Amino acid sequence: MYYVRHMFKAKIIDTFSAAHSLRGYRGDCERLHGHNYRVEVTVSSQVLDSMGVVMDFRELKQLVKGILARLDHRYLNDIEPFRQQNPSAENIARHIFASLSPSIEKPLELHEVVVWENDTCCVSFNGDA
Repeated sequence: MYYVRHMFKAKIIDTFSAAHSLRGYRGDCERLHGHNYRVEVTVSSQVLDSMGVVMDFRELKQLVKGILARLDHRYLNDIEPFRQQNPSAENIARHIFASLSPSIEKPLELHEVVVWENDTCCVSFNGDA
C-alpha cells in the first residue's frame, strides 16, 4: 500500500511587454529587442479554504499584477536584478517567483512560474532544490 498525495492547483495567466538585450549572447538576442511576455503563476494546496477554493483568483491576479507592473514597458537591463543578471526568460521567471513567494502563505505553496517569450518558447521555475 502507498500513500497518494492529492494536490489542488490554481493558475492565473497575465502578460507584460518589455525590451531587453542578452549580454554575451552571440546572435540577434544580444541586440535590443522586445517581447510580449505571457506569465503563468500556479499555487497549490492539499486543502481548500472555507469557500472550497485554493485561492481567490482575484487576489492572486492582484499580487501578480503588482510584480509585473514593475517590469511592464521597461528596458529590463536597467532595473534590478537585471543590471547584473541577464534578463533571460529563466532569470525573469526566478525573479517573479522570488518576488511573489513571500506573499503566498501556508497552507498555500507557490508551485510554479512559467514565462513565455513567444507562442512556442517558455521556461518554468518552481524553486525546488
